[in-house]
Amino acid sequence: MPKFTHLSQVRTAIEDGDLTCTQLVEYYLDQIEQQAHLNIYVEVYAEEALERARTLDARYQQSPGELGRLYGMVLSHKDVICYAGHGVQAGSKILEGFESLFSATAIERLLAEDAIIIGRVNCDEFAMGSSNETSHFGPVRNAADPERVPGGSSGGSAVAVQADTCLASLGSDTGGSVRQPASFCGVIGMKPTYGRISRHGLLAYGSSFDQIGTLTHSVQDAALLLEIMAGPDEYDSTASQKPVPTAAEIKTAPSGKRIAYFPAALQHESIQPEVRATAQSFIQQLEAQGHTVEGVEFDLLDYLIPAYYVLTTAEASSNLSRYDGIRYGYRSQNATDLLSTYQQSRTEGFGTEVKRRIMLGTFVLSAGYYDAYYTKAQKVRRLLKEKTDAIFRDYDFIMMPAAPTTAWKLGDKSADPVEMYLADIFTVQANMAGIPAICIPAGADEAGLPIGMQLMGPKFTEAALLSLASTLTR
Repeated sequence: MPKFTHLSQVRTAIEDGDLTCTQLVEYYLDQIEQQAHLNIYVEVYAEEALERARTLDARYQQSPGELGRLYGMVLSHKDVICYAGHGVQAGSKILEGFESLFSATAIERLLAEDAIIIGRVNCDEFAMGSSNETSHFGPVRNAADPERVPGGSSGGSAVAVQADTCLASLGSDTGGSVRQPASFCGVIGMKPTYGRISRHGLLAYGSSFDQIGTLTHSVQDAALLLEIMAGPDEYDSTASQKPVPTAAEIKTAPSGKRIAYFPAALQHESIQPEVRATAQSFIQQLEAQGHTVEGVEFDLLDYLIPAYYVLTTAEASSNLSRYDGIRYGYRSQNATDLLSTYQQSRTEGFGTEVKRRIMLGTFVLSAGYYDAYYTKAQKVRRLLKEKTDAIFRDYDFIMMPAAPTTAWKLGDKSADPVEMYLADIFTVQANMAGIPAICIPAGADEAGLPIGMQLMGPKFTEAALLSLASTLTR
């Protein structure tokens, strides 16, 4: 069976009588089995996916015109997104055996359009990580080189698409967790504007940063998934009421756009020479298409990571307090009373990185340190938003690498958390400012490892962002 990279290809094959949904699901299940060494899937919904495919095939034979817009779309979802009647663990022991009682709004909307969900995929524990090495289920491996990381925290979602085990996958992006693995795995990663897609059913890490995003082979599929998942939701008061862009809106190629980039980013000490060279080639490609690309001063780059980690760990320390061994999930067998139940369950249930961030978040919120750290970080966030908005008054988009390096080897940065955190230096701006961003494949280094470039736009300009991205991808 040929590798499908667009839903339109699947639909054409079905209409021509060359393919059925059942055959497609069987193909992807076989691919999952063959790629088991990459440790992508936490749970595969094999029988359920096949049964749904058979039902959809029967409906197609009876009335093909009545099927949803995602008929033929087989996708996976990150293990932080709830699906009723299925497990959700956030890659953590603390939620061992937990089964969701409801589905995320995004999942419900996809299923309503006849998508098929084939399984839930591995991720960094509670989406905390940049390499997919902190999962209770072990690390995911990059299909381009199994000895290297896929990026994180949505590394499982990126590799699921990269390794051809599904057509698309849902991830979540708190500080680059969709775009950075997209860069490492050579796929397209889209993070919408904060609030564009409901967070109902997304296990919270940093509530003012988290956003469900997509990993796909094509910009058109990313646009279609966004259109279907986005929109107001009575279960999420932060979900936007603004009109949702349609996939049809990205068909017109933009021209004469003004695009900013930060010379300081391309000269940053952390950037790999091949990533810098790819960024420069990307600028030339944009200019060749008639866009104006100019360098602008941006003096907040080195403040992004410290401010981001102060704020997100503070929110995490609050959000993760609900995992206590009392109401659901893992409960320690070594507990002897109420206090030891709390202590032992959380000590044994959470991994090292999660405990590190909970403790850091608790520290920055504590009396005597709140103003010194948390308040200052909030001020940096406000300054960043103002600076970003000022840039967008003169430019349509901001262009930047999605990551300073290509994928590193498993274990290379595990001993140095700060070095790991710096892998997010180019992606956290979009989350701090709440703006949409997309990562698209742009090249490879000498070892053949993918390099992705990132485009950011003003709030709620996903249609324009996707339109530009569509002209830059095959």
